Amino acid sequence: MAEAALKRADADETVHVALGDRAYDIRIGRGALDETGASARALGARKVGIVTDANVARAHLPRVMESLKRAGIDASAVTVAPGEASKNLGTLGEVVDHLLAARIERGDLVLALGGGVVGDLAGFAAAVLRRGVRCLQAPTSLLAQVDSSVGGKTGVNSRHGKNLIGAFHQPSLVLADVDALDTLPEREFRAGYAEVAKYGLLGDEAFFAWLEGAHGGVFGGGPERIEAIAASCRAKAAIVARDELERGDRALLNLGHTFGHALEADVGYDGSRLVHGEGVAIGMAMAFRFSAALGLCGTDDAARVERHLAAVGLPTSAKAIPGGVSGADALLEHMRQDKKVEGGALTFILARGVGQAFVARDVDPAKVLGFLERELG
Repeated sequence: MAEAALKRADADETVHVALGDRAYDIRIGRGALDETGASARALGARKVGIVTDANVARAHLPRVMESLKRAGIDASAVTVAPGEASKNLGTLGEVVDHLLAARIERGDLVLALGGGVVGDLAGFAAAVLRRGVRCLQAPTSLLAQVDSSVGGKTGVNSRHGKNLIGAFHQPSLVLADVDALDTLPEREFRAGYAEVAKYGLLGDEAFFAWLEGAHGGVFGGGPERIEAIAASCRAKAAIVARDELERGDRALLNLGHTFGHALEADVGYDGSRLVHGEGVAIGMAMAFRFSAALGLCGTDDAARVERHLAAVGLPTSAKAIPGGVSGADALLEHMRQDKKVEGGALTFILARGVGQAFVARDVDPAKVLGFLERELG
């Protein structure tokens, strides 16, 4: 993995998502946002409705608007508040109203300019606007570049749980500008790295081993950064092409998410206490510890996962969440609202080792509760 990776790493990368007539490319490289106008024109759009948040707007919106202007494309932008709290039906309605007022038509584009929250919100708005408008994803966070912008999952949160209202709506193109990552707060970059590590943990031990040695370059902006993003996108693209609607092994992409989403819900999606990638990091460490407790993998595998996540500054235990969490019973109740629950049965992504994740259906709630009680101490 490492030698081949570094041979490619200095160049921009294009990853193809093979979905028949819904296929699209992920373009990864420096200055990709400057291609926005040319890309929108190539897709045949006359107008672009941009959805972004206040932080991203300050950093990147003028550059994107100028690119669209140079391409002769009319554009307007709607700006939402940063953070998970914007992923709700009320904000969705405001975004759709703006896009309708801007007369965005079916042949035009909705541009998601931002991180995972903006991508999910804008993608869902595109899915329901006029019963379906094309979407161009321009992810500006590491988490969005390697995960949420790819695969067509869109949606908003409910008081019952995370991402419970949404639709599958594949983008027409993803532009992943690695230069945009230089503007991220360190905490956000670390949180996104949890999703990078996930791809090694769920099915590619060689990639995880490469990350153990190369994470300094990923964080430092070296050539390893482009390759880590491209490798993550290749892994996700392959899974999405096999299982677009998450009826089979696409569920593997939820490694760490059953625990993580429960923790996010428990803190009320308060980003000052826990952001999504931190929840995923804790969730992955918990998934490996739970797997070890069930005798599925060794305690050395669980320790290896914790060691690497801790080395990059990510939390690995619910005890690390400021203010703590409600308790084992409350977390289990949150898990019962997980999207993977079928017929009331709990589904987890567990592991037989690093790179050997699998979908475990109908997990005994009593074993989950006992594990949570031990975790919370």
